[in-house]
Amino acid sequence: MTQETFKNTVFILKNEMYRFAKRFVMSSDEAEDVVQDLMIKFWQKKEELETFGNLKSYALRAVKNECLNRLKHHNVKQGFADLQLHRSELYSMEVNNLKEHIIGFINQLPEKQKMVIHLKDVEEYDVSEISGMLEMEENAVRVNLMRARQKVKEQISQLMSYEQRSISE
Repeated sequence: MTQETFKNTVFILKNEMYRFAKRFVMSSDEAEDVVQDLMIKFWQKKEELETFGNLKSYALRAVKNECLNRLKHHNVKQGFADLQLHRSELYSMEVNNLKEHIIGFINQLPEKQKMVIHLKDVEEYDVSEISGMLEMEENAVRVNLMRARQKVKEQISQLMSYEQRSISE
């Protein structure tokens, strides 16, 4: 099939294909994309097109199938996006909830441990700087930091094991 023959037999169907596609996808841009993609496919298969008897019927059936595939793909993508959004909302709630628990655990610590863990883990000061600020020896800072972290870790473990028991019951 020559370019001229293609233009006179297939390309003249583009407006009708567009109107038909627009009924399915309801978007001018999407309908244009469908027709453009199909025209490219038709051009690539131009030799096979000569064997079809009713080219108009074939073209409109191809439009219908392409539109349905795109709609199906869109629905799958939308479902996946909704699932991801739901998961991220749940994750965000869990993180915020855990964060609140950790802050509560830190607030229950003895005053020195609370100050040391805050300065080290939140404010990100070095042990030597904390030592100077709190007028404590560096070893005392390290010991208080280790004890504070250990207590918070134990409370988080208890919380997690409690939540696991609640879920499995």
